Amino acid sequence: MEPRPKTPERREDALSKERIVASAIGLLDEEGERALTFRALANRLSTGSGAIYWHIPDKDALLSAATETVLSHALGDIAGGCDPADALRAIALSVFDAIEAHPWVGTQLAREPWQPAMVEVFERSSAQFDLLGVPRASLFHCVSAFVQYLLGTAAQTAAAARHKFHASERPAVLAAIVERWTRRDPAKYPFVHLLAEQVRTHDEREAFLAGLDLILAGAKPAR
Repeated sequence: MEPRPKTPERREDALSKERIVASAIGLLDEEGERALTFRALANRLSTGSGAIYWHIPDKDALLSAATETVLSHALGDIAGGCDPADALRAIALSVFDAIEAHPWVGTQLAREPWQPAMVEVFERSSAQFDLLGVPRASLFHCVSAFVQYLLGTAAQTAAAARHKFHASERPAVLAAIVERWTRRDPAKYPFVHLLAEQVRTHDEREAFLAGLDLILAGAKPAR
């Protein structure tokens, strides 16, 4: 009797939390958070929803795991042994670039800043501020200011994602904002008018780094 031809195997046996999270990240990048359902993910993985629930209990846990994975990969590229200030810039830029590449990460951090993804950021930045010479009594305040700065960037990116702004639309959006702001009386709002052109033409990454340098300059102990 001839052996029966093998039928294609279901992928459930190969299913893992890591594979589910990787697929979820792809879906989030392509279609956004609203498209992320366990049914859509099951179709993408050629499995059943029950197999996914075996590894991850709900959508919130999946979003948290996806955010943690993206940030862990971003922070994993930072080389060790560099100057503490340079290391803090690298941490901040890694988070900034991760949010730029995955806007839904900004939404998650803005929504739940206490989630596991921030633990590594808090630990790494604390170690670098300590190496920078920040007194232990001031360490929490320095790290908090640093993390809040990152979360502010996350919230801004999340707001842009909610309004579905694309990079190509940025000049027009900023021009419209400046036009509305500068309708106000320059006698009452002189600095709005003074800085209007910078608001309209600024580069987000350059502005982010400039603000970061102000935080780091304030953190360095006086000589």
